[in-house]
Amino acid sequence: MTSEHNTKSIALLEAEIWNMTSEHVKMAKCHIHFHILVSMEKNRFLTGVNNAPSVDSKTLGSIYSQEIQRKVKKNFHRFNAPDIAQDIFQSYINAISNYEAPGILVRMSKELTYSPAMLSKLILEQHLNATKPGTSATRSQVNRLLRDTTLIEDRDLAYEVYLCLLEDDVYGPFADSIKHSIGHEYEFLLKQQLDALNISYQNEDDLRSKGYDKTPDIKLDIPIAVDGRVINWIESKASFGDRDSHKTYLKDQFWSYWNRFGAGLVIYWFGFIEELDEHKEKGIMLRDSFPKNITYMDPLNVG
Repeated sequence: MTSEHNTKSIALLEAEIWNMTSEHVKMAKCHIHFHILVSMEKNRFLTGVNNAPSVDSKTLGSIYSQEIQRKVKKNFHRFNAPDIAQDIFQSYINAISNYEAPGILVRMSKELTYSPAMLSKLILEQHLNATKPGTSATRSQVNRLLRDTTLIEDRDLAYEVYLCLLEDDVYGPFADSIKHSIGHEYEFLLKQQLDALNISYQNEDDLRSKGYDKTPDIKLDIPIAVDGRVINWIESKASFGDRDSHKTYLKDQFWSYWNRFGAGLVIYWFGFIEELDEHKEKGIMLRDSFPKNITYMDPLNVG
């Protein structure tokens, strides 16, 4: 496919997205992941995304992040194979020896179409192994240096790693902090809306203090009904619900909550592929906002 064709496709895609109704967007999200990725790789976010009434920038950002994660997972083992990793490290050493301008690893990550943060982690591991023959860098050691690059003794490498972490929107301690902050923000929003409706609940900390290991964000003290279906717990996800992530969440979290507490609700605040809402009959309902059609149970009137 030529670059001219790519550009044309992207332009058509942008026009298509901006003219979609909200219902059409929901139906189309499962088909535009790849094109969004191509567009964002050209310019981080689609031109004029803030002026798009039907596709929220956070939704596009979440889709982009998920695609980057898929690409990294696909290439991780190939780049971290001992011979390949050594070749990449040697390329970095050669660039340093040739006094190339700072940003060597960022440029290498673009050439490799790989995460800057993950590439810096690979180089850091190789550097630690090279400077301490006979030992292998541990995960905790590497992560500690990534969290605080001033601890990296090699000045050039410390700066290169720092630049990579700044550049990466998906991986690394900076990106993780932002994601955690956004997650907490939407959990807080959920609690605010529950409080406004005087719905009594327990949060994760409350449940863990009682010995539960896997806990939803919210366990309702008294169940409610949403669209006629009983809800005992609510999980907040500040992300877009795609097939891969939802499948993982079902296996690792949602079915465990269902087994312990019964039927529940998952809110994907940045939208989800509608076909994934296939387990509501069994007791796992999906929404992209706080529900409005709520029926309250009065335990005093239960016959």
